[in-house]
Amino acid sequence: MFKSLKRWWRYLGTKLGMTFEEMADPKVQLEQAIVEAQEQHRRLKEQAASVIANQKTTEMQLDQKMGELEKLNANARQAVLMADEAAKKGDATKATEYTSTAEAFANRLIALESEIESLKTMALQAAQASDQAKAAVSQNSAVLQKKLAEKQKLLSQLDQAKMQEQLNVTLGSLSETVGQEVPTLDEVRKKIEQRYAKASASAELEGSTVESRMLEVEHAAMNTEAQARLEQIRSQLGLASTPTTEPAAAEPAVAEAGAGETPEAAAPNPPPV
Repeated sequence: MFKSLKRWWRYLGTKLGMTFEEMADPKVQLEQAIVEAQEQHRRLKEQAASVIANQKTTEMQLDQKMGELEKLNANARQAVLMADEAAKKGDATKATEYTSTAEAFANRLIALESEIESLKTMALQAAQASDQAKAAVSQNSAVLQKKLAEKQKLLSQLDQAKMQEQLNVTLGSLSETVGQEVPTLDEVRKKIEQRYAKASASAELEGSTVESRMLEVEHAAMNTEAQARLEQIRSQLGLASTPTTEPAAAEPAVAEAGAGETPEAAAPNPPPV
């Protein structure tokens, strides 16, 4: 039972993680990654600053101890000189006191020299650590600058991807129905072509019926009657009649007929005696 619950919990966690990755905004995730990189760089700089500060402190302590060492050397020499002078003067008490003082200075010199050697070792290690910290900060700074430049590139690619997706959706809507009330251009063109074909077929059928022929004959008769009435009006007014195309068409026929007859047939018959 516990094993099944554990497996189900892992499955649920994986499922939620996949759902989150699908729904997450890449721009927000990219900004989070950059902020995390900047935070890491800030912490690295703080650690490097602490290492460099430790180096500076060690160097300052070493300089201070070196000053003390020089001063102790001078005091020890002075004590030895004063003990020697007292011994020359025959003052054994002062000679003994100055000698004890010189020994005390010598003991302090030995301890201070040991401390200075330790400080020198620490200063050397601190200098190496400081150089490594500076190199790490410089390297991480270059990496951060590269990430920032890559961020701009990725944001540009993301904007291009969004515009391309929008364009793909727009182009897809030209061949697919967008909703139930908005037809596509293909559907509208198909509907118009069907109506045009139907209208053309109806007009062709109407032109070939008996009724259409009868209307054509009636129109021709009305035109003929109108021409005759116009000729009558012109005659009443004493105007020349308008030549028609029928006599003009008949004249070539008469000319052709006359050309086929012989001269004798064409000449008129003589009157009877």
